[in-house]
Amino acid sequence: MNLIQSPTPLHRLNRLSEELGLDVWIKRDDLTGFAMGGNKGRKLEYLIADVLAQKAEVVVTCGAAQSNFIRQLGAACSICSVHCAAAVMAMPFDIQAPEGAAIEEGGNLVLDELLGVDLRFHPNGTWDHLDVLAEQLAVEFEREGKRTYRLPVGGSSPLGAYAFIKAAEELTESFDFIVFASSSGSTHTGLQTAFRDTGTRILGIACDPEPEIAEDFAELSSGLNGMDPTFPKLDAGDYQLNFDYVGPGYGIPSAEGNAAIRLLARTEGIFLDPIYSGKAFAGLLDLAERGQISGKVLFWHTGGTPGLFVH
Repeated sequence: MNLIQSPTPLHRLNRLSEELGLDVWIKRDDLTGFAMGGNKGRKLEYLIADVLAQKAEVVVTCGAAQSNFIRQLGAACSICSVHCAAAVMAMPFDIQAPEGAAIEEGGNLVLDELLGVDLRFHPNGTWDHLDVLAEQLAVEFEREGKRTYRLPVGGSSPLGAYAFIKAAEELTESFDFIVFASSSGSTHTGLQTAFRDTGTRILGIACDPEPEIAEDFAELSSGLNGMDPTFPKLDAGDYQLNFDYVGPGYGIPSAEGNAAIRLLARTEGIFLDPIYSGKAFAGLLDLAERGQISGKVLFWHTGGTPGLFVH
């Protein structure tokens, strides 16, 4: 199902490249053109097609209250006349929101309301508990006789990862490094699969502080292999994940990320978000300064603009 405008723009960051002494390019998935942009629209083209093929009446997922995926899922469901419901927590991981953080107001929540997303709020807890709550919600709809389709957090499924194998085909330039925000894993798994036999290094800047997420990525890879045996099964060790830029934790902005947002805005007029792309760009800047990234570098902007109006 066609949702996004693709290929998304790919261009050089001329002023920043001169400032850094590095050849830096950007892939603009903030400009996918669907539901305020972002990379999740790529996944949803495949996921919603499957929802419709299964004749589902309700889609159930889960995530943080400010989830970019839930916002775009809500839009996709709305235009297909499918009910979208989500179990959400303000801040997963059993952590408290920093003082003054209005994460249950503004941002994606304004858009969710406009789209009619059925949000079910729960006290902060772990991702595992959030999965349990989402399953309870799905069962609730099934007891009402509704055909229900379950989607994992962030839409990170083999179909979601496949979307980024296809996205890689949009690149018209070769790069030494591709750097991006890595969290639920489908972006990372798709790109790692697409560039597995090339000289391009795929570097995910983790926005999730749990090292074991690489095991989840390997599971996604196994699912891709199940879809198409020509895709290799990647192990957790095949993923390059840097956890140095998570900051205070998932869903909480970092000082370095906020500085990176300001830098890109003031040099190139491009906005990052404080939860994902800002932290990833901060990682790119620091690693470049330390000589750990060199050559021709692509930053894959994954979107998340509504997050700017929360923090």
